[in-house]
Amino acid sequence: MSGSLLIRNARVLTLAGADRPARGTAMCRLSALDTHDVLISGEKIDRVADAVDEPADRTIDARGRVLMPAFVDCHTHACYAGGRLDEWELKQRGATYLEILRSGGGIMSTVRAVRNASREQLSASLLARLDAMLREGTTACEVKSGYGLSTADELKMLHAIADAGERWPGRVRMTACIGHAKDPDASGFVDRTIAETLPAVHEAFPDCTIDAYCEEGAWSLDETVRLFEAAAGLGHPLRIHADQFSELGMLDAAIGLGARSVDHLEASSGDALTRLAESETMGVMLPCSGFHVDGRYADGRAFLDAGGALAIATNCNPGSAPCLSMPMAIALAVRHLGITAAEAIVASTANGGALLGYDDTGSIEPGKRADLVLLRHTDERQLGYEFGGGHADAVICAGRVAFETTP
Repeated sequence: MSGSLLIRNARVLTLAGADRPARGTAMCRLSALDTHDVLISGEKIDRVADAVDEPADRTIDARGRVLMPAFVDCHTHACYAGGRLDEWELKQRGATYLEILRSGGGIMSTVRAVRNASREQLSASLLARLDAMLREGTTACEVKSGYGLSTADELKMLHAIADAGERWPGRVRMTACIGHAKDPDASGFVDRTIAETLPAVHEAFPDCTIDAYCEEGAWSLDETVRLFEAAAGLGHPLRIHADQFSELGMLDAAIGLGARSVDHLEASSGDALTRLAESETMGVMLPCSGFHVDGRYADGRAFLDAGGALAIATNCNPGSAPCLSMPMAIALAVRHLGITAAEAIVASTANGGALLGYDDTGSIEPGKRADLVLLRHTDERQLGYEFGGGHADAVICAGRVAFETTP
């Protein structure tokens, strides 16, 4: 069979037969098959069976190791320039994230670096991070703009993201996070963003998602709603950063506006999480931020017990989550969000794919895109138990082995 790959003797986490996104109690269903073979033809999964008696261009003996859908990192800010090591030292001496932000650091320090970088430099640095993510098992991700804070620089970021995505074997979903922060040196910044930057983004990328950061020191509730109403009127999908430090009411506004997700949720009350769980809007939790910033985590257990559709992601960015590893996000989620390893696996694969609109990924079934990870573990619970180090023995992206340890 031309362009074929056969993986034998694997513990296959199929995640098959469930609605997408999975909700509540359905998020623990991995539909695992022991000692099964998976045949891949071209970019797609051809067959899942207890034995495949058919020659292939290449055969990998899993020897009982776990074969699972590849990770989908559905919330990242992986396109940036510069670094924040000096601010990290300030934090170690007691400065808070919001104090650094108010003093002109944080997001604004990265904004200055991005404005000084070329489109080609941004694309090259993003591609290097995407390659590192691939080695950790991520074959699809979302990448946001938001460090430009001017029309020209936001467009520069978006084009850089598109450029890197075209050169990476995985898939990149672009988000225009034009409400990420406010430029203190630009008068009428919110009005200008809505009247100038949003239409320019719409003209260049009419289908991209629009995002904003609703928080004290960033965009207010009223300002965010104004941006979102304008973006929705142009037909853009909506996502929102909300309730990271302060519960300002954006969660309910996002539900009312039909946002695809509310992300962060560390400060959300139990009642608010229940309202989100009962809506069509997904919740995205970002445990790497809690680990790096202030030790605060969203209540994943309460959200799932209320029937919510949960995704987890790294939130990869230079300030609050310098992490490219979805296995690390899973390990933190199991420890601090109150969810199980099985729930974290679904949240980091099938549900992330559903949020990004990748309906052909997130399960191991005939006809699905062959984006898979062969773990070095024979028990998938090791993803939640063990932290640090490489978990992937092989990463298969669109049917091709994109990364492998010792063949």
